[in-house]
Amino acid sequence: MQHPLKHHLTLTLLALTSLSHFPPASPLTPCRTLCGTTAINYPFSIDDGCGAPQYRSMLNCTGTDLFFMTTSGRYKVQSIDYNKQTMVVYDPAMSTCSILQPHHDFVMTDVESVVIPPSSDTIFALLNCSIDSPVLNRYKNLCFNFSGHSCDELYGGCNAFRVFRSFTNSSPPCCFTGYDTVKYMSLNILDCSHYTSFINVDGLKGIGPADWVYGMKLSYAVPDTGCGRCTRSGGACGYDTETGVMMCLCSTSMNATRECAAGSNGDIGGAQKLALRTKFHAFALVVGALIYFVIFI
Repeated sequence: MQHPLKHHLTLTLLALTSLSHFPPASPLTPCRTLCGTTAINYPFSIDDGCGAPQYRSMLNCTGTDLFFMTTSGRYKVQSIDYNKQTMVVYDPAMSTCSILQPHHDFVMTDVESVVIPPSSDTIFALLNCSIDSPVLNRYKNLCFNFSGHSCDELYGGCNAFRVFRSFTNSSPPCCFTGYDTVKYMSLNILDCSHYTSFINVDGLKGIGPADWVYGMKLSYAVPDTGCGRCTRSGGACGYDTETGVMMCLCSTSMNATRECAAGSNGDIGGAQKLALRTKFHAFALVVGALIYFVIFI
């Protein structure tokens, strides 16, 4: 039978060996980084107090679906390109080449219009406009031709828009325009019954409307608030929900002004320091137990 001392020593050595396999501790921040398969990175967030305050409450995660929120509705986020700083959204209530939806405006808040407006390669098509429409008269300079496409092509090539021809046996006026037009004038003011929008217009030359990519591409900028310093220290960038002041969120119960620990100069961060302290304390306990067994047993 194995000697009790040898048995205790064996257990002790096993415990010492296991210390080297402890996984490093991870900071527990209150900021979720995924909605379904879509990454949620700075400056965006789906939790209040996370991300940049300029983008507060703009995104909503419902189940596995991410939505961009405006005063006119919820727009499904199809993708976010953090390198190009763009977000592609789709309005489920918008008319497209394949479906005609009820009258609907696209409205953004004043803040959204400034910090994340539709990009220059997003075009809005105003459909079934009256001959008295301001974009056909006083503001006709707001309409432009793009990639050689025409109103006749939309009304003739899209099943959903052919109905507009049935009233007069001809194509009613339409207008290809940019976001600023629909930003300042609703469809009622524009005297057009419907709108649609599509993206990546530089690549649409020679392509029929049935194959266009319908939706909106929004362009945003990342605020320079020193977020990189915070993330390098193991934290998540956020802000005080009352003052809007930038904060580095280090855990669910602790935060700092700029960083969680001195991690920006090559030093280890708070999570790594916590892991090392945990290992040291466990090591000390095991060594103490080993000495006790050797002396008293």
